[in-house]
Amino acid sequence: MHIQIAGKLTGRITKWIVLAAVIVVTMLLAPLAGKLTSVQNNEAESWLPESAESTQAIKELEAFQDPNDLVTTIVYYKESGLTEEDLAEIESHGPEIAEIEGVSNVITPQTAEEQGIPAPYVSEDGQVAKLDFTINRGDELWEDMPGVRDDVSELASIDGVEVYVAGAGGTTADQAAAFAGMDGRLLLITLCAVILILLVSYRSPVLWALPIFCAVVSLGIAMGLLYLLAKYADMTINGQTQFIMTVLVIGAGTDYALLLVARYREELRRHEDRHEAMAFALHRAAPAIFASASTVVVGLLCLMFAELNSTAGLGPANAVAVAVTFVVMVTLLPALLVICGRWVFWPFIPRFGSDEPTESGFWARTGNRIAPRPRVVWIFTTIALLIVALGALRLDTSGIPNDETYVAGQEVESVDGNAILVEHGLVDASSPVQVVANTDQAEAVVESMAGIEGIQEPAIVAEEDGTSLILANLTADPLDQASIEAVHEVRDAVHSVEGADALVGGWTAVTIDVEEASARDNKVVIPIMLLAVMLILMGLLRALASPLILIGTVILSFAAALGISGVVFDLVFDRPNTDPGFPLYAFVFLVALGIDYNIFLMTRVREETVGNGTRRGSLIALASTGGVITAAGIVLAATFGALATMPLTFALQIGTTIALGVLLDTMIVRSVLVTAINLDLGGKIWWPSALDRKPPVVPPKDPEREQVSEAASV
Repeated sequence: MHIQIAGKLTGRITKWIVLAAVIVVTMLLAPLAGKLTSVQNNEAESWLPESAESTQAIKELEAFQDPNDLVTTIVYYKESGLTEEDLAEIESHGPEIAEIEGVSNVITPQTAEEQGIPAPYVSEDGQVAKLDFTINRGDELWEDMPGVRDDVSELASIDGVEVYVAGAGGTTADQAAAFAGMDGRLLLITLCAVILILLVSYRSPVLWALPIFCAVVSLGIAMGLLYLLAKYADMTINGQTQFIMTVLVIGAGTDYALLLVARYREELRRHEDRHEAMAFALHRAAPAIFASASTVVVGLLCLMFAELNSTAGLGPANAVAVAVTFVVMVTLLPALLVICGRWVFWPFIPRFGSDEPTESGFWARTGNRIAPRPRVVWIFTTIALLIVALGALRLDTSGIPNDETYVAGQEVESVDGNAILVEHGLVDASSPVQVVANTDQAEAVVESMAGIEGIQEPAIVAEEDGTSLILANLTADPLDQASIEAVHEVRDAVHSVEGADALVGGWTAVTIDVEEASARDNKVVIPIMLLAVMLILMGLLRALASPLILIGTVILSFAAALGISGVVFDLVFDRPNTDPGFPLYAFVFLVALGIDYNIFLMTRVREETVGNGTRRGSLIALASTGGVITAAGIVLAATFGALATMPLTFALQIGTTIALGVLLDTMIVRSVLVTAINLDLGGKIWWPSALDRKPPVVPPKDPEREQVSEAASV
């Protein structure tokens, strides 16, 4: 059945039908890809778990403030001290800034004094002053903030005075500017890296274009489909989901293409008719590609068990993208290859009857070196990886401080401005501690907060329908450890007031809830994903021992990747702190993608075991798949490594870790560790299957090949 389907998909007539069908789907969905950004949801509430205290606080705060209100701070700094003329000019900026669309509640040093605001607006040393305002542009705020910042900077300029747009508004402006055009740049960098690798791998000036074209088609269809799902089915898409999807589709799609093309090239040496050769190649390679894609899809869907909405939302969207990529790569790519013919491999065209070069290549020699002492090899390799994994102790997953949000050496206006405020004893009023409580207990809540180190004197600022809003400015950066400890103390204090039903929100509270949800997700999602991948491997290999071995090697590879990352983040990047969700993201992608190479290898081992036994089959499989898997690993490492070109620390870290982990899987775990274990244990790896319990029997005829030949002629 599978053989007949494989043959008919690439027959003399059906190849054109497949091509036409994919073109129609692409024409319908690809034009919608550009609209995906318009349905992104990057609001804090969309990232938080529904049960989090800060989520509940955000809902209660809607009675007091528009959720689109964004407090922005202009920081004025002059090393020699601000003069009276400078301060007078700052005052003149207030009315001008108030004229900007969406701006309200402008507070200058003078108006702060008139209103009796306790927080100082001019530093004691006279070097720094600030001006606050609130801006609201509705749903367009994210896109508009870089432009607003530029307008504000122009209006607030003073000769001899450094001006920074900081606070929550400045931070949003810098983040929006960093993401602006990022998808296009990331796609271009990724494609350039992959094209270069394919040129070296294929040694053909033509062949690389087909996998790249199919990968781009996959991305266009996936993004168009996700736009429809986000718009009409309430699927959550955010900026993080979209930029990860870009590298995932290009990387995974190219991997699938490499495996299929390599098998097709093998079959072209055995079959004179290219349709017949593709039928065999697709029949042999498709199960491994399907298992690989299924592993990634299932792994991503396991993220739906995460409590953190940003993590849970990442899974379904990228799972859809990978599923689309699989379908395109096993339909469009085979059709294009047989349409083009053998010449697409020029100048190294695989001729019918020519020798298979992998039989004496680098990976064949590697297997022969492992074979004499496989047990020594796998034990030594395991110990080495465990030692490397110790570097993970240098990782700090408590969160990325505000001044480390961007990569080292990146000058960021809001970060610099916030640092100046803290250094000169001024507070960032844009991110206060926000407490909502029942009005009849509001005074008691205020009293409970008195004296807590790290916050200024709390005050009741509003009352609505029996609920009061209490604000307290932080004395340090909102993401500083001192602020985090202060908010923990505030929560303990206000929760102890009976009948207050107090909820604590604000930027720092959100950070705390994200960290706690991430810790919970690590404990829940990782075991679920391991079980799901284990079941897929058991179904594919029809054994228990080999799936357990493969899971163990991938976990070891993940630990080693974290170990190397811990050292690199600290000593090379000067960014030892990571996002609370970093370990889970790294695990999901490394396990889901890293297991691919073991799937590619072990499906070939199983295929060869039938006629050659496990030990001989392992060597043949390593020799046959070594080159293509190495190329696939380098491609995937390069695509995720492209994330390191982004200015955000999180993107740099996740891209680096996945790239390192994939290279470890490709070069060491799959080629050395797994092969050595296979050679050491032999047929025991297939337990409880009966495979390799008897001497191999080679049938005189292969009826499958006859069926494929008939199907390929359709």
